[in-house]
Amino acid sequence: MLPFLLALIAVPALEIYVIITVAHLIGGWLTVGLLLAVSASGYWLIKREGRRTFRALREAVEGGRAPDREVVDASLVFVGGALVVVPGFVTDVVGLLLAAPFTRPLTRRLLTWAMARHAARRMAMMQRHGGPPGPGGPESGPTGPVIQGEIIQKSDQRTDHPSS
Repeated sequence: MLPFLLALIAVPALEIYVIITVAHLIGGWLTVGLLLAVSASGYWLIKREGRRTFRALREAVEGGRAPDREVVDASLVFVGGALVVVPGFVTDVVGLLLAAPFTRPLTRRLLTWAMARHAARRMAMMQRHGGPPGPGGPESGPTGPVIQGEIIQKSDQRTDHPSS
């Protein structure tokens, strides 16, 4: 939660700083024009890539194969599009890096690597502590009483007891 709050403060502050710096370098009107041009071209790219990724996703599903790469690509284009909509140079650059067809494969690989690393850490923690972390953290065990019982499957039910 804390990193999210820090980002909520840091990103707008960084955007304002960059916009003011660019305005001092090239002038206010050129800065506004550049922001509009980058947003318009980003919107066009997101629209085009969004269509491509969702078409690929649909084709993968219709072809009966797992659309893992397509789902990641669609997610990257979606997040990239959301960042392009936010006014500012920094979010536009990050959004375009996520959504552009020539940078998306690298972003996808980095994201997949980071997710695999995180999953491996979680698995190691679970093995070290004997199961998934409980509500109190990885050290806490199951909460509540243990109820002894027996699982009876439909094929195991006996029919020798007449129903009354």
